Order: sequence, then structure tokens, then C-alpha cells
Amino acid sequence: MAVVKISVIVPAFNEEKLIQRSLQSIKAASVGFVELGWETELIVCDNNSSDLTADLAIAEGARVVSEPINQIARARNAGAAAASGDWMVFVDADSYPSHELFQDVAREIRGGCCLAGGCTVRVDENHFLANLLTRGWNSLSRMVKWAAGSFIFCESTAFREVGGFSNELFAGEEIELSRRLKRLARTRGKKMVILHRHPLMTSARKIHLYSKREHLSFLLRVFRDPARTVKSRAACTPWYDGRR
Repeated sequence: MAVVKISVIVPAFNEEKLIQRSLQSIKAASVGFVELGWETELIVCDNNSSDLTADLAIAEGARVVSEPINQIARARNAGAAAASGDWMVFVDADSYPSHELFQDVAREIRGGCCLAGGCTVRVDENHFLANLLTRGWNSLSRMVKWAAGSFIFCESTAFREVGGFSNELFAGEEIELSRRLKRLARTRGKKMVILHRHPLMTSARKIHLYSKREHLSFLLRVFRDPARTVKSRAACTPWYDGRR
């Protein structure tokens, strides 16, 4: 197989507490690509941070690009615009992929039947509510082939063909992108996969940063009017109010 280049893209907004650990995990995991003779690049999109996120990313050897509008979809798209890889892997700045997970990604790429994919997730502490939510999401993700926003991989040409993440959405953009990638995969005789042998470890911090009442209030807004909620930055407080 010809040499493949992988672009790992990390959107980051005020992530000085966690980004070093995340980038160190990504670099260690990327050995799984290097072992195959593949090339890699690590891109962090600083999404208008007011802390040391960008400086810490540079110190870890990442290429840093900027997106001034505070929106996860735009940050991921800005990182993708700077990427030169054949495949893109999007990893959130509070998540820690393993060497084995990246090996599984490489296996799918080498197989030639996969257009895009994601993986199941697990939180980095034993918390009843967090565990319950992740188990429910993992089951749904595997059943309908929706990638979690914390980890998405896809052919770069496919990502650009479908137009990337929707700039209209402040949450749920990974689900909307998954739907478009699934449709494109079918037209190409390929598939979208959800890897599950080595789940992505991600931070449980939102469980502690927000009260049960706040979590319930957000879920009720989504239930009552999902389309309007995910298009409003003000309604999607767990991602945009700056709590870290």
C-alpha cells in the first residue's frame, strides 16, 4: 500500500488544563501509524482561547491554527482546512486515544472498505451517571453508525465532498456529519464503522462542572425543540459558557 498521510485535528477552547495530556496521548498513539511507514501531522485549532492553550500546544509540537468564532464545528473545519493528510482524525482536547485505537483505525484504512468512522467511548473515572450515559450512547452509536464528536476519522476527500461540519450547529454536528458521510459511503460501495475494541478515554469533567439540574434543563430543551436548541450557542452552555 502507498504511503498514507494522517492529519490529527484537535479543536481547543480554553483547554490549558487538559490539552498537554491529550496531545501526549495522541503522539504516543500515532506510533501505530508511523510503524506502517505512514506520515502524520498534528494540528490544533485554537478556538479563540483566553488561556495558554495555544502556547501549550506549540510546546507539544503541534501546528496551531486559529478560528476566531467560538464554535466547535468551525474549529474542526478550520483545522481540516489546514490539513494535508489523505485521512483526517478528529480528537477532542479532553480525550486520550490509545495506540491500539489508532492501530484499529489503520486496519480499517488498509482494508479499503471504510470511508469514515468513529469509536465507542469511556470516561476517565468510575461515575455512575457518566457510565450510564456513555453505555447508552455507545449502544446507539454502534447501532445507527453515528460517530461521537470526540473521535471521528474519514477520508479527506469525502470530508470535503460533503462540506465538512455544519456551521449552523453548535451541538450535534457530529451526528449530522455522520449522516452525510453514511450516504456518501453507500454511493461509493463503502461503509462507516464504529470501532469498539479499544474505546476512546475521555474526561468526565462535565459531570462535575454542571449540576444535575443544569444537565436536566439542557436535555429538556433538546427534547422539546432539538432543531432550535442545537442552532443556538446560548442554549448549548456545556460547550460554550467557558467552564473548565
